[in-house]
Amino acid sequence: MSDQKPVEPRKDSFGNLTDGRPVNRYTFCNQNDVTVRVIDYGCVITDILVPDKGGVVSDVSLGYDSVQNYETNPMTFGAICGRVVNVISDAKFSVDGKEYHVTKNFGKHCIHGGKKSFTYQLWNSWIEGDKVKMKYVSPDGEEGFPGELTTIVSYQLTNQNEIVIEYSATTTKPTPVNYTNHAYFNLAGHNYPNLDDHVLQISADKYTPNKEDDIYIPTGELRDVTGTMYDLRQPVRLGDRLSKVPLGKGYFNNFCVNSADGSLRLISTLDHPPTGRRLEVYTTEPGVQCYTGCDTVPHSEGKQGAVYEKFCSICLETQHYPDSVNKENFPNIILRPGEQFYSKTVYKFGLRE
Repeated sequence: MSDQKPVEPRKDSFGNLTDGRPVNRYTFCNQNDVTVRVIDYGCVITDILVPDKGGVVSDVSLGYDSVQNYETNPMTFGAICGRVVNVISDAKFSVDGKEYHVTKNFGKHCIHGGKKSFTYQLWNSWIEGDKVKMKYVSPDGEEGFPGELTTIVSYQLTNQNEIVIEYSATTTKPTPVNYTNHAYFNLAGHNYPNLDDHVLQISADKYTPNKEDDIYIPTGELRDVTGTMYDLRQPVRLGDRLSKVPLGKGYFNNFCVNSADGSLRLISTLDHPPTGRRLEVYTTEPGVQCYTGCDTVPHSEGKQGAVYEKFCSICLETQHYPDSVNKENFPNIILRPGEQFYSKTVYKFGLRE
C-alpha cells in the first residue's frame, strides 16, 4: 500500500479544553477530494469526507463540532481506546500470579480502559513527514493498570484513499495492551438515520459469543458462524439482518478474522450501493468488533446539528479479542518490558466496481 506522492498534513487549532489547554487539529487532503481531520485530544478522527459515485462529498464519520463535546464523548466517537479496548470482566485480571483491579466504569466491568482512559487524554502531537504522530505516557497505576506505558499512534492519508493507523508501545512492567480506533461510519453520510442499505462482509469463520446473563462478556468459546446470524462471510444487507440478530440489539460481537498471522490483510468490506461508496478494512489484528450502535442515544450535539440514533452507524474496531486478559485460549495481550508492541490498521475508501 505504498503511496508515491505523500499527502502532507497541516495544523491548526481546535479550541481549548475547559482547563484552558489548547487542542491541535491536523487536516489531510488528497488529490481525490478525500479529507481527514484528527485532533490530539483522545487521538480522535473527527472528520472523514469522501466523494460518492456522482462526485458529491460527504462526511461519513460521526462526531462533534466542539472540543468540549469530546471531553465527555460517551460513545467514544473516533477516539483511540486504551490501554485495553472492550471489556475486562469484573474489572480484574492477573499477570504472573499477581491480581490487579482496574476501574469499574461499565457496571462491575471495565470497558475501553476505564473512566479516564486514553480517549480522555491530551496527547503530545507533531507532524513527521506525511504522518501525524501522537504520544501518550500512561503512568504506572493509571486506572489500576501496572507499568508506565508509552504509546505512539500515527495517522496518514494516502492518495489511494487509505487512512493508515499505526500503533507502537513499550512498558516498564508486564501489562495488557489492546488498542483500537472507535470510528463510527455511515457511508450515506454521518447524519443519515439508518444503516439499512449498507452491505457488510467480514472474513471470519468464527466469532466469540457472549454470555446469556451478561451479554457484553464473552464466554471464552470460539464458535463457528455457519448457520447463524453471525455468518457474514458473504455480503449481507444490514437492513435485512439487524432486527434478526438475537436480543434485537444488532451486532456487538467480536469476529475472529481468518488467516490471523500478524500480516496486513483485508478482513472486511462495507458498501453503500445508493452512493457507491465502499470501505475496505485491513489489519494486522486477529479480531474485529462489529458494533452497530445499539446503545447509541440521541446526541443533539452531533456535527452540524445531527441527531445520532440507534443503528445509524457501524464500528469495525480492529482488536485482540474482548476480555483476552481473562481467557487463556484467546490471543495473548500482555506486553513485557523490552518488547515493542506494533499494530497496523488501514481504512481504505473508494467506489464499488
